[in-house]
Amino acid sequence: MDTQSDVVFRIPDTLTYWPWPRRINPHHEEVKAASDAWFRSFKAFGQEAQRAYERCDSKHLRTGCDMMNLLFTFDEYTDNKPPEIVRQYADIVMDAMRHPYKPRPTDEMVLGVVAQEFWALAVKSASSTSQKHFIEGFENYVAAVVQEAEERECHHIRNVEDYFDIRRQTVGIYPAHALIELGYDLPDEVFNHPTVVALRRLGVDMFILDNDLASYNKEQALEECPHNILICVMNELKCDLHAALSWVEDCYRSTRNKFLMLWTEIPSWGPETDAIAALYLHGIANWVRGNECWNFECGRYFGSNGRAIQQHRMVTLMPKQFSISDPLLIHESQSI
Repeated sequence: MDTQSDVVFRIPDTLTYWPWPRRINPHHEEVKAASDAWFRSFKAFGQEAQRAYERCDSKHLRTGCDMMNLLFTFDEYTDNKPPEIVRQYADIVMDAMRHPYKPRPTDEMVLGVVAQEFWALAVKSASSTSQKHFIEGFENYVAAVVQEAEERECHHIRNVEDYFDIRRQTVGIYPAHALIELGYDLPDEVFNHPTVVALRRLGVDMFILDNDLASYNKEQALEECPHNILICVMNELKCDLHAALSWVEDCYRSTRNKFLMLWTEIPSWGPETDAIAALYLHGIANWVRGNECWNFECGRYFGSNGRAIQQHRMVTLMPKQFSISDPLLIHESQSI
């Protein structure tokens, strides 16, 4: 009988026909260096954890880089923590953002000052609509992370439909979408239009599927009950990993096709508003591509093998570990 370490699986190539190519902001290196220096000043992680994060290249300008630092920190500090601690951390972060200039308690854990300094800098150049949408999105995100912690504690696995409901928040892409509109006010008639709402939701769902496909191997090795679409599919359909991967690939294809079809139905609001809407909608589509690239290039899920795996898509299942105290060995399939 094959052991778990003998299982090789293929990550579907989801964006073969995605019209938005990989792009890098020309100021990325300079801005990322400034953001990394800011984040290192908090000493939120030990040296090894800090180096591990800095191998995860963020692909946005300063506010985007800072937001990725904040999301990563919140994720790491709340991962596998009991729900009462996660709720405490969520309250600290939201209080810091709602009061970006109020002195933080001297004995408060580092998340408060990270969140406060991030937002105090961001609002200096953020439009009013981006601020509104970011706070709304981030509040929903942290609340969903608390809910995830409660379900993790009781080993609850959602069905697929219910999983999408919570994952659309825990994936953290709605506040990231708000950064697309940092430089302009997005009219409500655009933001709330049914076509735009649907495109935003479909973009989020592709983001979820790509991230869960990339993170599954690490999560199944370290977590007893991973928050991952593949786990939900296997549990609900009583199928193995390969069948679940096939289901996710079909789901992704359908979601992508709906997005591209709906793209042809974007209405017109007049020349000036159409130009703003185009920036926003292309931003949503670019986030889909950027996320897929980051999954393979950041080192978080595949170590130094990410670029190779992005090409051949074959991965060897890691053995169960259930502990982050020892180094996690990230395997690459040799049978390609």
